Amino acid sequence: MVSTPTSSAAATPDARDARPSPRASSSRMRANGGSTQGGTPAPHAVPGGYQTAPLSSRKAQSLDMSTVERRNPGVKENPKRIRPHGLTEAPTFTPTEEEFKDPMAYIRSIAEEGQKYGIIKIIPPESWTPDFGIDTERFHFRTRRQELNSVEGGTRANLNYLDQLAKYHKQHGTTLNRFPSVDKRPLDLYRLKKAVEIRGGFGPVCRGKKWAEIGRDLGYSGKIMSSLSTSLKNSYQRYLQPYEEWVKSAKPGVQQRIEAEFGGPITPSPGASPLKRTPPDKPLNSPGGSTFGPDSPAIRASSALAASIGTPDIKGDIDMGNTSSFGGFHLANGTSGTFTPTISSRSSAVNAANHTEAGTTPASHRSEAGSRRESPGADGSAGSPLKRQHSQENGSECGSTTDSVTQDSEGGERRSKRLKKGTYISIPRFDDLLAYESCMVEPAPMVAGSHMTLHKPSSVPRTMGERASNKQAGEKCEKCGRGDDMINLLLCDSCDCGYHIYCLDPPLKQIPERDWYCDRCLVGTGEYGFADGEIYSLRQFQEKANNFKELYFQKKLPFDPVFNKPRQVTEDDVEREFWRLVESVHETVEVEYGADIHSTTHGSGFPTVERHPTNPYSTDPWNLNILPLHPESLFRHIKSDVSGMTVPWLYVGMCFSTFCWHNEDHFTYSANYQHFGATKTWYGIPGEDADKFEAAMREAVPELFEQQPDLLFQLVTLLTPAHLQKAGVRVYALDQRAGQFVVTFPKAYHAGFNHGFNFNEAVNFAPSDWEPHGQEGVERYQRFRRAPVFSHDELLLTAAARDTTIKTAQWLAPALERVMTREMELRTGIREEITGLQQIVMADNEELTEEEYQCGVCKVYCYLSQVVCDCTTNVCCPAHYRDICDCDKSKITFRLRMDDESLEEMVNKVKTKASMPRDWATKLSQVMEETPQPQLKVLKSLLSEGDKIPYFIPELAPLRAFVEKAQEWVDEATPFVSRKQTNRRKNEKAWRKDSAKKAEMEEKEQYHRKLDNMLKLLQDAENLGFSCPEIDSLTDRAQQIRDFQVKARHALATPGALTTCNYEELVEQGKNFNVDLAETDLLEKIVKQLKWVDTAREMRQRPLTLEDVGKLIKQGTELGIPDTNDQVLYYKQQKESGEMWEAKAKELMNMEPIHFQQLEALSSQACALPVSKETLAQVDQILNKQREAHRQIVSLYEASKAMNLKDRPKYKDVKDVLDGLLELHSKPAGTIDLEKEQKRHEDWMRRGKKLFGKANAPLHILMQHMNYVMQRNEHCFALDDKPRTPVEPSSREPSPDGNGNAAFGANNGKPREVFCICRQPEAGMMIECEVCHEWYHGKCLKIARGKVKEDDKYTCPICDYRVKIPRDAARPKLEELIDWQSEIPSLPFIPDEGGVLASIIDTAQQFRQFVSSYTQNSIGLTMAECATMRFYLRKIEGAEILLAFETNFFRQELHKWSPIAPEPPPNIMSSASTRKPRPTKQQKLIAQLGLKSAEELPPQFRTKAHVFRKKSVEASDSSSSPSSSQQPAFDYPRYSATSPSPGFPPHNMMSPPSAYRPSSPVLSANPGRGQTLDPALFNAPNFGRRGREVSPSAYGGALLNPSARGDALSDAARVALRNGGDSRDAMRNRQAEVDNMFDQLTNHDDPELTDRSAGGGEQFLEDFLA
Repeated sequence: MVSTPTSSAAATPDARDARPSPRASSSRMRANGGSTQGGTPAPHAVPGGYQTAPLSSRKAQSLDMSTVERRNPGVKENPKRIRPHGLTEAPTFTPTEEEFKDPMAYIRSIAEEGQKYGIIKIIPPESWTPDFGIDTERFHFRTRRQELNSVEGGTRANLNYLDQLAKYHKQHGTTLNRFPSVDKRPLDLYRLKKAVEIRGGFGPVCRGKKWAEIGRDLGYSGKIMSSLSTSLKNSYQRYLQPYEEWVKSAKPGVQQRIEAEFGGPITPSPGASPLKRTPPDKPLNSPGGSTFGPDSPAIRASSALAASIGTPDIKGDIDMGNTSSFGGFHLANGTSGTFTPTISSRSSAVNAANHTEAGTTPASHRSEAGSRRESPGADGSAGSPLKRQHSQENGSECGSTTDSVTQDSEGGERRSKRLKKGTYISIPRFDDLLAYESCMVEPAPMVAGSHMTLHKPSSVPRTMGERASNKQAGEKCEKCGRGDDMINLLLCDSCDCGYHIYCLDPPLKQIPERDWYCDRCLVGTGEYGFADGEIYSLRQFQEKANNFKELYFQKKLPFDPVFNKPRQVTEDDVEREFWRLVESVHETVEVEYGADIHSTTHGSGFPTVERHPTNPYSTDPWNLNILPLHPESLFRHIKSDVSGMTVPWLYVGMCFSTFCWHNEDHFTYSANYQHFGATKTWYGIPGEDADKFEAAMREAVPELFEQQPDLLFQLVTLLTPAHLQKAGVRVYALDQRAGQFVVTFPKAYHAGFNHGFNFNEAVNFAPSDWEPHGQEGVERYQRFRRAPVFSHDELLLTAAARDTTIKTAQWLAPALERVMTREMELRTGIREEITGLQQIVMADNEELTEEEYQCGVCKVYCYLSQVVCDCTTNVCCPAHYRDICDCDKSKITFRLRMDDESLEEMVNKVKTKASMPRDWATKLSQVMEETPQPQLKVLKSLLSEGDKIPYFIPELAPLRAFVEKAQEWVDEATPFVSRKQTNRRKNEKAWRKDSAKKAEMEEKEQYHRKLDNMLKLLQDAENLGFSCPEIDSLTDRAQQIRDFQVKARHALATPGALTTCNYEELVEQGKNFNVDLAETDLLEKIVKQLKWVDTAREMRQRPLTLEDVGKLIKQGTELGIPDTNDQVLYYKQQKESGEMWEAKAKELMNMEPIHFQQLEALSSQACALPVSKETLAQVDQILNKQREAHRQIVSLYEASKAMNLKDRPKYKDVKDVLDGLLELHSKPAGTIDLEKEQKRHEDWMRRGKKLFGKANAPLHILMQHMNYVMQRNEHCFALDDKPRTPVEPSSREPSPDGNGNAAFGANNGKPREVFCICRQPEAGMMIECEVCHEWYHGKCLKIARGKVKEDDKYTCPICDYRVKIPRDAARPKLEELIDWQSEIPSLPFIPDEGGVLASIIDTAQQFRQFVSSYTQNSIGLTMAECATMRFYLRKIEGAEILLAFETNFFRQELHKWSPIAPEPPPNIMSSASTRKPRPTKQQKLIAQLGLKSAEELPPQFRTKAHVFRKKSVEASDSSSSPSSSQQPAFDYPRYSATSPSPGFPPHNMMSPPSAYRPSSPVLSANPGRGQTLDPALFNAPNFGRRGREVSPSAYGGALLNPSARGDALSDAARVALRNGGDSRDAMRNRQAEVDNMFDQLTNHDDPELTDRSAGGGEQFLEDFLA
């Protein structure tokens, strides 16, 4: 349980003396789940401890991957419609497997949409499931501690201001014991200061009398005191005005000092260094000169912070209630809503004031999404806390605080009273690392053996002076820079910097007795960072994260009475709570975050080629180790790996751990993949709104930006989305879950937090469209004097040398041209200003380290040219050459990567490659201008050349369209030019196969065969204006056609002048033109007529079908052959004979029965006549089927008479054969005999159906039901199911504890427990018997979930025989099944049910034999065997066959030894179904007419007697009364339970006595045992419409009781019905409707029918009878 810690005032009587800080408020909580006063180890342990062991040597318990959230491919995500702050959901993309193959191509396709949001989510295809590649036993990491309300900009500005205000008052002798109170509420001094500042200051507010307005802004809008204005004014004058006036005078000096340390103005402008303004007459190390001398603090400036003001204890966490105060303010009166400020005597240990505490990660760190951020832990520049060291005049020495204090006191030098405090401090200077490196504890490395380029701290300036001596903070005066006169050296109680008391302004006469702070600490620098946390394995951090989240939300969520525990935490709950904590000034929650973990320490979360060479995902393009080096990513041109950009970083989060607003380094893309764990919520801002966002941040927290203009580079500040939206910034959100990618776009700011324990991996990548953004990012670094991650110019030049493709040249050429233009301007400028400038050009193979070409002023990488001097190792860019040193500028050297000519040549080479598309366009213009009709071949060549250029060319599309149009003309002209006769013949087959293709080809053929189209093509060629060989060929072909027409017309004008061969040759010549000519058609008709006569004469000698004869006659008619032709007369006679045969054959086949002798004769005549193949095949098929059916029937009948049962046929085979006879129109001989045998076999099956209570069911139901019985009996009669003590179902077992017990549903290798009479495992609702404590399925006992309450008591049917067991079917006795089985040998066929029946009998007999030890000898039974007897009785009752003897035996014995009912149980000899049977039609009619028996029915409605004797047995089975087998109504007076008889109609029911009327519909009063479940629930209920249990009068009372019908049936109508009057016809017409209505009213199994019948049954009867 997490109990929110109360304030210190409420905890102890001395709370007012303790004075807790506002930051350590009444609800402060750490990530370990308790208050900060708990026992969490310190961030850095004692040297030699576990926390100092190398990461690579550690080994811990591995992470159980089944305990973390993994991707669930089957779950479809839906975007949240309503989010906190009213944010819109960023888009989610789900690529297909084909789209997912290439990440760059896919991201390029969605970039336009994604840039609108800044961030997007990509859900990979379900088949993409990479393995987790980290060894969780050896993976260890160090966390960062995050205080949530410190990362919010407004909150941090508030706390910073209060800290500075408290220090100021403490230094001037005023101790703020509490905040001023107005209207019984503490006054927010920071908001008061802001309100006065907005209105112009103290003077304008007083003159304008705006104090009341300010009071309303501060929330004093209720009952306000009459002196509100006076109170606010006095509070401002007393607490704020002195400090504000002092700040106005002190801030310029502090600002100037900070600018001097940073080598220039800290505002975002490339101003020159203050070095150039150094007076020539003063040395650099003099008090009046520049501070950039050997002792300058800038030489030793830290990468992230100035100094620690905390006092961490190596044995435990900082005690925020006693030792950690923020600005001296403490909460003294209990709650976070109202507090009284007091002043602490100790300095703050919180790192959010001016500096960070020991072991702090600097303010600038790596982003969650993959951007490279600076971290001292990465290169060892900052690390573990070290005891304070002091240097005597003879040198610096490492030692403990105690030793140092002793030495100082013995020497008589009083430097500061803070020297007496045993504190640990961090070493904030780079130079100091060398001084204490030998005596400090080496921190756990973040990178073990990495060869990569590590991130250097960007906040540390590169100074132009030489490196100073290694002195600690406080070893010299920060004003004069000297380290002498240590007696008068005063140390700041916040930053430890030293000042001579006479160097101060105004100077002091002596060391003050109270705490003293320097101007820099009182004004504030705004420095802030995250403190280092502990080292964890994944398993340890998971436990910490899960415990924290569970304990934190345990008391914050409402109680859920359904699940008997607090409501489940939702994602919205976590998100709202996160932003509440971030904005809270008084409530501090501290969490830990494993951020910026180098993947080279223990490997990436993805499989890698080095560790998993055979894993296919190790080379997958979406693998974040592969993505930055994708062929389309510009990062492949970076020569060395950059950790965090080209090599992924890992992130291990817990609930509320956050990453603050930032965009990526160099404005790159980033990809973040979640391997597993809880949700990570992201917030994104489009790159278009980046300027709006920065303006909103500066407007919201101007103090922080005034102190740190590069605040947004440091990833330590949040601002709520609501605040940003008010400023007009578009903010979007999304939730990332396991197995999903989040991609951020260039310049897009993003932030987020984690909902729980998770593991992410992130990296940057840079497609070609990133390059302009990258250049903009470098310029932004230069404005803020921050070091870039890599050299943008070097990347471009490397790309130009490695990749010479045109595609690369397209984006590289303009980039290089910009670089060359800028570089030439810089070179020209410095050459013009320095006459005779010395220049050197580096050799081609000469390489420089990054430090050797990074400008010390603006931090830019001057890769192409640098300014150096022999007197110093400093480097400057050409723009800042004046700041290199104090030497004469003629002595400096201008070092060039390449000379001007080489640079220009390289750029021109790339530009030439990029200009290839433009050169191609010029060549095209020249071709088009040379001739009005260019050659098509030349144009095609140009088109092919343009296609090879991988770039968009505007002229290429028009050229392609012209060439395609010209080629279409050529393709269209080719059929006219070439000979097409052969092609036409080949295409005829295609025409027959595909009708669609046939139509298309016919249309084309018709077009190509028109002479007008040929002439039109020639005209089109002339209009297009091009030349090709096809134009000349088509012109020649047109002339040849004209010559043919003249020759053909002459042949037609002189009939008989040519032979048949000559006609054919002339026709062939005309066809070869592939043009429709009238002359060709006439000649072809003559040739066809001659050929038809020859063909008809030849076909007389061949057998023809009726279809062939018809076609031949049709062809002759179409060709114009006269009817008097001999061949035409012959074939018409043949056709008439064939048609007569067809008609006779169809007549015989349609007769019933078929006369097979005539059909045989008709079949023999078919060989001499032309008949259709289909009809002949049908005749033969009928004859063959008849013969085959006769053969099968004879064979089966003979086999049924076999002596051995195994030799007889199977019933299924016989049924299939007889069913197949339905297709025949007659039955072969022997069919009746076989049908008799089938009837005898089916009579045996019907007896079986009757045994199982399925008399009215179809025959095939028997086998299905027997299979069910067999399976049910196998469970109930299982001999390995032994008696056991009652056990709880697994769902009711205690929850797993912290000792690693199995989760719910796991059985640890044990067999699953079975329950109930069905002997099945737990399923659905379970109910426990209060006597035997056995659990039963609600489904087995027909108990509805909604009718059972938790505290209801229930007695099972085993313990109390009066409680009936619901049964859907009758249970036959074992003896009846044995008798039924004995009839099998006499059956004519092998029954399908034989095997199942044998299995059922064998299983039952084995069980009977097994329990015979009890049933055969009852003398030795005692009460101790009651549990065992109940167990066996439960199994017997659950079986689907009846063991009558055993059932009666166990019931009698149980009643004997453990009686519950007052009377002994009766012997049962049968077990019938408890289901209500459907009434017959006659019973429906009797109920409808209100009669008592069938004899009273009118004659026309009485059942007629059966006339077929052979069906008497079956009729007797089906005509048995449905109510004859029903059980009597359950009578249980003890429980007041009544139930209607399951028969129809129901009998009258008795109402239960009021004394025992239960309060619940399923409860009844049970004397002696309280309320229990009503046993009537287990009888077959009466259901009304929609399944409700109703009384008989609900729908049938009026029908059953004539006196109760009222107007439903008039006397006249009743007489008419009985006498068969005029309404008889109407009655018959509506009989079907009545039957249907009754079916609906009595059908309990079909919910659809039940629903349809709801609400209409009674009204229908009334309408019908009326």
